[in-house]
Amino acid sequence: MSVLRALLVAVAMGGVSIASSIPVALLPQPAAAQSAETIVVEGNRRVDAETVRSYFRPAAGGRLDQPAIDEGLKTLIGTGLFQDVRINRGPGGQLIVSVVENPVIGRVAFEGNKKIKDEQLTSEVQSKARGTFSRAMVQSDTLRIAEIYRRSGRYDVRVTPEVIEQPNNRVDLIFTIEEGAKTGVKSIEFVGNNAFSSYRLRDVIKTRESNLLSFLASGDIYDPDRVEADRDLIRRFYLKNGFADVQVVAALTEYDPEKKGFNVTFKIEGGAQYRVGSVDFRSSIPNFDPSSLRAYSRVYAGSLYNVESVEKSVEEMQIEASRRGYAFAVVRPGGDRNFEAHTVSVVFNIDEGPRTYIERINLRGNTRTRDYVIRREFDISEGDAYNRALVDRAERRLKNLDYFKSVKITTEPGSSSDRVILIVDMEEKSTGDFSISGGYSTTDGALAEVSVSERNLLGKGLYAKASVSYGQYSWGISLSFVEPYLLDYRLALGFDTYWRQQLSNSYTSYGVTTLGFAPRLGFALREDLSLQLRYSLYQQSITLASAYNNCNNNASNTSLAFNPTPAYIKNVLGGVDPTNATDSGVYGYGCYGDGESSLPVRKELANGATWTSALGYTLNYNTLDNTKNPTDGLLIDFRQDSAGGGGDVTYLKTAIDTKYYTSLVSDIVSVIHLQGGILNKLGDQDLRMLDHFQMGPNLVRGFASNGIGPRDITHWSLGASGDALGGTKYWGASMELQMPFWFLPKEVGLKGAVYADAGSLWGYQGPTSWAATGEVNTAACPTCGLQYDDGNLVRSSVGVGLIWASPFGPLRFDYAVPITKGKYDIVQEFRFGGGTSF
Repeated sequence: MSVLRALLVAVAMGGVSIASSIPVALLPQPAAAQSAETIVVEGNRRVDAETVRSYFRPAAGGRLDQPAIDEGLKTLIGTGLFQDVRINRGPGGQLIVSVVENPVIGRVAFEGNKKIKDEQLTSEVQSKARGTFSRAMVQSDTLRIAEIYRRSGRYDVRVTPEVIEQPNNRVDLIFTIEEGAKTGVKSIEFVGNNAFSSYRLRDVIKTRESNLLSFLASGDIYDPDRVEADRDLIRRFYLKNGFADVQVVAALTEYDPEKKGFNVTFKIEGGAQYRVGSVDFRSSIPNFDPSSLRAYSRVYAGSLYNVESVEKSVEEMQIEASRRGYAFAVVRPGGDRNFEAHTVSVVFNIDEGPRTYIERINLRGNTRTRDYVIRREFDISEGDAYNRALVDRAERRLKNLDYFKSVKITTEPGSSSDRVILIVDMEEKSTGDFSISGGYSTTDGALAEVSVSERNLLGKGLYAKASVSYGQYSWGISLSFVEPYLLDYRLALGFDTYWRQQLSNSYTSYGVTTLGFAPRLGFALREDLSLQLRYSLYQQSITLASAYNNCNNNASNTSLAFNPTPAYIKNVLGGVDPTNATDSGVYGYGCYGDGESSLPVRKELANGATWTSALGYTLNYNTLDNTKNPTDGLLIDFRQDSAGGGGDVTYLKTAIDTKYYTSLVSDIVSVIHLQGGILNKLGDQDLRMLDHFQMGPNLVRGFASNGIGPRDITHWSLGASGDALGGTKYWGASMELQMPFWFLPKEVGLKGAVYADAGSLWGYQGPTSWAATGEVNTAACPTCGLQYDDGNLVRSSVGVGLIWASPFGPLRFDYAVPITKGKYDIVQEFRFGGGTSF
């Protein structure tokens, strides 16, 4: 029968010419020849009569009894080839089988579908061109199309099938679709959330409420699977914050026909908040000291009970036990709750687990990604002891690759009771990106960037990116490449090649052109600690407009004194020199009369392009709960670079940047930001001005870019302020409180900030004199060299900010008022910046 049905389906689907009969030799042979009765088939046009007869098998004795006829009728209808089948008795005991064949579908078409393409709908429906028409199948396809639209958030969809009859028992099937508008989530409510506000919980879930900007995102589209996943996110959030008894009882959804959207309500029973009362370690494995695993515990007495910390502790302990030779050790956490004191006594039990080995690791779903790219994320392989902690870690690593929509590792029994097979199911996604980015800031002006990147190049897990940027004050080209597994070790080797040109603007009189190459090597010391080693080789040169470099001596003009300026320049505005009848210009005081650049800038220009060869490293510690919108955790970035292994520059530059986030009451997040740095001179070579730290709002808000620290004041008496020179030492401290606007919908993404900043930049060690043509001989005139202000004055400010997580990217507006500042600092109270990719 299986062969018969396969061939019947082939006829229905057009695999066999419908004008021909099915060969009887390939079908179960009918029993009419042995039967005393004759089976007559009527109404068949495409299906051969012998095929119909084959469904009626005689009983013992060579005759068809009623049960056999009923069974044949049932099976014949089940083929789906016929609209109707009737059985009657004819003269002489004949069995007359009257059939009405289903039409053949000539074509399947879709009308009215704009949001979902024909190709996708064709792949989803069962009715196919040249297949057999079935009204039951059409009804099923109608429901399937409606379900596809509902999954994309269009619950008002209407699907109407239409059958158009054609000659020769053929039909055309047309699905007319009224897509309707997207059905969004109109409100999200929480019931029983006594510990956390609804505003805070909306940050935890993925579902969003509809708003005016919802057309730029899809989080507000009602998706029952996403709502169900949100239940687990809420539960995990409560468990992470000490609520060990939490239950998210239900996620209720109700369609509101007036609003044409859904109201979603999460019912929560949070219970009490628990702290860790004690932490103990026990082992049933002989000669294994359980207390030796205490260093791998992230759970401490007195801290909030955190399920994630318990899980990470279990994973690290189990991996460490395996490293020590206890391959089958299993760490099982236990907890004894004290309901009165609201504490949990945590016990880590180390036991000998079942002796199970990995027989095979089967990969499914990776059509593009090479097998070895997936297998290298496992710390175990075929033949090793089965360790669930290592399997979970591999699954997490595969998800973090961002190559797959979903990753799930399951087990199946192996060839024996002590063998398991790991099944890795994956669904790949697009890993290429074409990005057009745009942004604007009060410092850098408008900026646009076009980039093409691929995270999984050739399916080998390689990363490559090419970008071109063009802006009001800068442009550049960069190429990047990363091999994440150098020589099959967990070492990431990267290369960056770049060319950048920073133009002069209202904060600097000069431009800088940089051409560089920077290889780097990075690896994780543990999940929250990483180290990157790097080498930088780059060429820098100053670009300066002629108007900023025309300080010409006029030694023949003795009528003007040299005080307080080191030289006389020709006034570009023109005029008459009364001491020189042949001269049409006027000589005025000071190089800054026409915007002359500072001595270190002009000296750098005269020296030409310089090469810098530097070795460096970065140590990064990161425990943030969210990299985009952190509310808790610590981020420490320590950097050090040493130049001098070749090239024209020598120095040792050290910098540290620390940010600590913690949640306070009523969704207020506190941010403490500390930073500092020092630039040391190596050997006898002087430091360049370009190697100095330049600070402004990145240190203390309320000041302009390069607005803090040592500055050229050689001609301050003439009302001219010179270029910022930078410093070799800086420190900064900031305290910020970020708070939501509770009167606005969460989905708007607005929150405010108040802050206080303090910091200082000092210690200029660049050139202060220059005996060159066109410059003053400082030996003859000591007071004519570079004069600058370099006091270690604390700058401070207070301000407010507006932070908007807009669909166009993160935007921030700041208004800060300096409280203390240097005499020559440049203030900029308002600052704006932001950008996005689309």
